[in-house]
Amino acid sequence: MMEVIFLIILGFIWITFASIQDLKKREVADWLNFSLIIFALGFRFFYSLFFLDFQFNFFYQGLIGFGVFLVIGNLFYYARVFAGGDAKLMIALGAVLPFSNNIFMNFKIFIWFLFLFLFVGTFYSLIISLVYCGKNFRKFKKEFLKQFKKKRKIFYLFMFLGSIVIFFGIFENILFFFGLILFSLPYFFIYAKTIDEVCMIKEIETNKLSEGDWLYNNLKIKNKLLKPNWEGLSKKEIREIKKKYKKVRIRQGIPFVPVFWFSFIILALVYFLGLIDLFRFF
Repeated sequence: MMEVIFLIILGFIWITFASIQDLKKREVADWLNFSLIIFALGFRFFYSLFFLDFQFNFFYQGLIGFGVFLVIGNLFYYARVFAGGDAKLMIALGAVLPFSNNIFMNFKIFIWFLFLFLFVGTFYSLIISLVYCGKNFRKFKKEFLKQFKKKRKIFYLFMFLGSIVIFFGIFENILFFFGLILFSLPYFFIYAKTIDEVCMIKEIETNKLSEGDWLYNNLKIKNKLLKPNWEGLSKKEIREIKKKYKKVRIRQGIPFVPVFWFSFIILALVYFLGLIDLFRFF
């Protein structure tokens, strides 16, 4: 049990520092994520060597977790759900999360963490977006109406389809709820788009640009057009931008690492309270 407590404390400390860094700079340094992998796997190896009499199952479970979350982190990254720092932190946690020597128990822990991560992430994103909306309500209202006019045809189409499905929900309850989802989707889409345009765009001086920042619009540099991309700006591109522009607009994301922090804390409580098997009810 002491080894599990150590892993939880290790993960808690690293995620806390990552959360602070993400809130301050909107990024997580690579050294922070890579060092967590090294410390977690290093601890597993030496604990197996000196305290488990060369029984390396504890170490192998860490490698399996690392491999599983390597796949998950990359899936989230290439699906454009995560930025690079978030994906690397997810991968690093894979080396920490296998608390058990039983692979099936560890997979339950993985499922619990992903379930908590999605649940907390949804709630967290909604709260943060509502805060942004409240702070910029006048701009939000104006942009919402603008987006509504631009997407009016799609909006009416979903409302029409949703109304039809809701009508057939008289005969089948599941259709009623599905119709409500169809009816509501355009509102959520326009809401998210408006938050993005009003609250996530910031003009900064080019000497404050950092690697990985996302451009908001195209920039013309000499005979080349620099376009926004998911990987963000490279150091070379930043040097070129500084030569021509004093200020540029960038797109900022919601600092998402605190979701890892809350999810990890709740998972630790679930594990110590012996509630892992409650997932059967879900």
